[in-house]
Amino acid sequence: MHGFSRTDSHIENSFFSNFFFLAVYPAIILVLIIISGCAAVGPDLQTPELSAPDSWHTEMAGGLAVSETTPDDQGTWWQVFQDPLLTRLIENAAAGNLDLQKAVVRIQEARALYGISQADDYPVLDSSGLIQRQQTSEETGFGKVSGFYHAGFDTAWEMDIFGKIRRSQQAALAEVETRQEAMAAVLVSLQAEVALNYLELRTFQERLVAARGNLEVQKETYEINVSRFNAGLIGELAVHQAQYILEQTRSQIPLLQDGQGRAANRLAVLVGKRPGTLHEALTEEHAIPCIPLEVVMGIPARTLRQRPDIRRAERVLARETALVGVAMADLYPRFHLIGTFGLEALSVGNFFNSSSRFWGIGPRVSWRLFDGGMIRQTVAAQSARQEQAMIDYQAVLLTAQEEIENAILAFAKEQLRRDSLVKATAAARNADRIARDQYQAGLVDFSNVLDAQRSLLSFEDQLAQSRGAVSANLVRLYKAMGGGWQHRAVFGPESNFFQ
Repeated sequence: MHGFSRTDSHIENSFFSNFFFLAVYPAIILVLIIISGCAAVGPDLQTPELSAPDSWHTEMAGGLAVSETTPDDQGTWWQVFQDPLLTRLIENAAAGNLDLQKAVVRIQEARALYGISQADDYPVLDSSGLIQRQQTSEETGFGKVSGFYHAGFDTAWEMDIFGKIRRSQQAALAEVETRQEAMAAVLVSLQAEVALNYLELRTFQERLVAARGNLEVQKETYEINVSRFNAGLIGELAVHQAQYILEQTRSQIPLLQDGQGRAANRLAVLVGKRPGTLHEALTEEHAIPCIPLEVVMGIPARTLRQRPDIRRAERVLARETALVGVAMADLYPRFHLIGTFGLEALSVGNFFNSSSRFWGIGPRVSWRLFDGGMIRQTVAAQSARQEQAMIDYQAVLLTAQEEIENAILAFAKEQLRRDSLVKATAAARNADRIARDQYQAGLVDFSNVLDAQRSLLSFEDQLAQSRGAVSANLVRLYKAMGGGWQHRAVFGPESNFFQ
């Protein structure tokens, strides 16, 4: 009876070992890979319902009308003013503003971080090499000189069984989108800021025109009073009264010029230039741009949905929701597939022999069994952040509705105020003309002229400010509706800000 020899037994064990490796082990790896494609742990984003009223609370007046619109309908809202210089300033600001450039770079940073998270889908491959000559101690060894030669590769790949990597990628992508919406909000604010400063500058110029016009009339009145005083027709009091109202009007001009210069400097900074560089282009006086006869507003839900701050709040909620899954994944084991292979020898001559080869491959499992509740507390903390993001979303939604309603109200009511000031200014001009005629005819004393001229200057100044306020309130209304970020043409054809 013949039995297996020791060598035969070794061959048999080796055969079954290789059979297990070649047949069973790949099947296990395949199963793990399939499992890694299953749903990730943690909550999925439940997009919050955008609760909006069916119609705006404030009554539509002053040319306002509600209609179905698309985001592109208000993409170039500044063109309603039909002012080429304003359009050019806004386009230059989109190209040169430093805050906007910073927002763009922040998007690039987030995209790079998202790219880093995507790299986790692939295995990591490291290489190493070593050439070493060494001699043992003659006191503790044989004093032998020997060499060691090594070259190899190590690889590792994490199988995303419970979705930590996928949730991390979702969070990174949501951060990219968050910063894109933040940049859109910067753009909307920038366009409105340019328009508001431009309108402020034109308002100062119109107030200057009114002040200078009144100054010329008051100067003429003062000279007439001086002549009449020298002729003994009036007393000295009328001369001084004419002089102080003249100088009071003259004292307003430097303040108005200061405001005009400040607005021009601010516009220069907004377009990314040094203060003072736009003065030459802006010094020529122009009237305040007129508003259109009709301003179309979208329905509440559509209007609110196009606001960048609301979309940004929703993306923040998406990021915090994904991070809950990242935290929860640490409650489960992590699976890695690791491998190593290379050459190793004690002499150069044997380095490339088949006997110098080494390799190893297999799965590795790690699972934190006890941490004093740290992971669960981390999940609880991240869940609280998710809830905060939901509350922030609701707060942003309410604030947005408040801003739009206030902007509608301000735009309509300022037009009523302007219309009254138009009538008051016309009446003040007539009163000033009549008072001067009657004074020269000796029918009234100079106090009537004084009151009439003071009132005329006040009403003309208020009318100029109100005209500017009407146009400015329209700008604020477009800003509140989130208009402007959709107009990608302001960045040029090569722009990839929103890609």
